[in-house]
Amino acid sequence: MKTVSWLLCWFAMAGAVVASAESLPAHVDVFASGTEGYHTIRIPAIVTAADGSLLAFAEGRKDNREDPGGGDIDLVYKRSTDQGASWSKLMVLDDPGAQWAASNPTPVLDRSNGRLWVVYNRWEPAFGTAESKPGTANNQAWVRHSDDHGRSWSPATDITKMSRHFEEWGAMFLGPGGAIQTRNGRLIVPAAMKPDTYAIWTSVGDFLGSLNFLRAYVLYSDDHGATWRRGALLKALTNENQVVELADGAIMMDARQSSGNRRWIVISSDGGESWSAPVPGQAVTAVATSIERYTSKAHGDDRDRILWTGPAGPGRKNLVIRVSYDEAQTFAKEKVIYGGLAAYSDISILKDKSVGVLWERGVSQNYQFITFTRVKREYLEEAP
Repeated sequence: MKTVSWLLCWFAMAGAVVASAESLPAHVDVFASGTEGYHTIRIPAIVTAADGSLLAFAEGRKDNREDPGGGDIDLVYKRSTDQGASWSKLMVLDDPGAQWAASNPTPVLDRSNGRLWVVYNRWEPAFGTAESKPGTANNQAWVRHSDDHGRSWSPATDITKMSRHFEEWGAMFLGPGGAIQTRNGRLIVPAAMKPDTYAIWTSVGDFLGSLNFLRAYVLYSDDHGATWRRGALLKALTNENQVVELADGAIMMDARQSSGNRRWIVISSDGGESWSAPVPGQAVTAVATSIERYTSKAHGDDRDRILWTGPAGPGRKNLVIRVSYDEAQTFAKEKVIYGGLAAYSDISILKDKSVGVLWERGVSQNYQFITFTRVKREYLEEAP
């Protein structure tokens, strides 16, 4: 009897180990810097198409690791039709010309018609955020759409004068990362602007350094992307940001801070047209993070869930995914995706309701890979 009991216990433990292993995150490197004609590949964005295929976007930096203004940058992408297990060859979505830069891919699916949109920036040679001037085409905003789940794309359409105050703002930039569509059909694209003056060297409290004057806002469209309008600027120095629709229909923005160690959170009750007073958000280094609606009781799920990904630190290290059950007021659970060098990330919900995270990964140095990680709910919510 003791032998039988021991065997039953062994089989039970073995089954538990197998089940646990099956729920562990699966990592696949989608882009690798130094390959496919690009010195560095950065700035990930991911979207799930209406047919369930995945599209991973990034900036292909040909000359060096520099942001726009420092070299030639193409907008590139890959597709996956097996939930991220394998990916297509690299394809170029936008090559604006020699020494021009295409940047900040920000995709969104219009659920009403299955059309995919990508909003992004172009920059004239040698012009980046700091250098771009009001009343010029140094900095531009463009859109493309796809009606076949990302297999082909429309010609690019210039929306620069819809997206920024052309005569007064020096530049604007999108996202980066995914945009959203609200329950009433509005497309909302996160953005940030630069006034004529970019930054000053200053001391504020414990902070000593360069303080930039960027401020976040959103673009929105109520006619399925035909035209775009600007919402109000946040009343805080903020830049790269993401938005999520809350259970009551309000929009929450989670925005990167210009200084300090806490992000800023604001709420809009009118779809991004105006914003509440900012309050401090999660403690994290200054970096682009992601926030995404996962489940909704209004859509028949067992409870409301919002996900957040970002590096827990110190600095750009230790990528984690957090789960909130109270509409991003607090995050009750945290699981580690990767314990090493990690920076920007973006989330998309897959067709089978697992979670896809596209993120920047380093081994010996930053930004060596853009990696896709598929996370199952069992892993997110399992006991420690």
